[in-house]
Amino acid sequence: MALTLLEAAKLVSGNVQRAGIIELFARNSEILAALPFDDIPGGALTYNQEGALPGVAFRGVNEAYTEGVGVINPVTEVLTIAGGDLDVDRSLIRTRGPGIRAVHEAMKVKALAQTWHLKFIKGDSSSSPKEFDGLQSRLTGAQLVSNSSSTGGAALSLAKLDEAIDAVDDATHLIMSKAMRRKFAVAQRTTSIGGYVTFDQDQFGQQVTSYNGLPILIADASDIASGNRGLAFDETPSGGGSDSTSVYAVAFREGMLTGIQNGTIEVMDLGQQDSKPVMRTRIEWLSGMALMHPRAACRLADIDDAAITA
Repeated sequence: MALTLLEAAKLVSGNVQRAGIIELFARNSEILAALPFDDIPGGALTYNQEGALPGVAFRGVNEAYTEGVGVINPVTEVLTIAGGDLDVDRSLIRTRGPGIRAVHEAMKVKALAQTWHLKFIKGDSSSSPKEFDGLQSRLTGAQLVSNSSSTGGAALSLAKLDEAIDAVDDATHLIMSKAMRRKFAVAQRTTSIGGYVTFDQDQFGQQVTSYNGLPILIADASDIASGNRGLAFDETPSGGGSDSTSVYAVAFREGMLTGIQNGTIEVMDLGQQDSKPVMRTRIEWLSGMALMHPRAACRLADIDDAAITA
């Protein structure tokens, strides 16, 4: 059964540090907090994805049916290895106490969470073979909807957003940038649009914006200093011209769009190093993502930096 990272943290027994790391990981990414993960053996997951349904027809008395079978496409998702080492000088531990290691571990976890969820959107194994393919690389054909064919894109059309949502079987969330979410907050104050935008709270007590009942998840890095905006207005529209962005409709649940992992995040205390007077901690995670159903996600592209329209 696929579990979110927060649910998985509740099942970690006898290891307070690991449970704390997992919860920190989810806190630093709205996507990771909502995405369910399948725990798999080995280094890859192979599954069958529905390609096309078999044909059916009506027949007359004494007539035969025309035989037809559906199309099943085998898909293999390979786990990737992400993580890093962090060293804390023994002098810092002596002067500031052992808690300084926990501070640096939290920063490392934050960096890993932000890197992972950005690759969830923009990952491309063709240019970086060590990472997994993100949604932008995977979604093509009917699962890629253009907000506008005009040069430079156009302001987000809620009619087009509804079309993208309908391209997903029982969508659960929308994914976008903070800048795009702010436009929904402005739209909420517009009479013709406001009724579709609501506000709630997540499990951490943070405000969550929703459109038509679908919570909006943020793809940007929360570390402003990094300057990393996962869905900034820096995409080239299909019609050419100025920069645009995308919004994703997704179905986060088992059998649709999930994360995959071999065990939870590992936190290893490697102790004092011989090469220098530091205490080393290693954080590592074998993970990836699986788009198990052809209608598990849809990308709405060619969105200009302008006020939302109905």
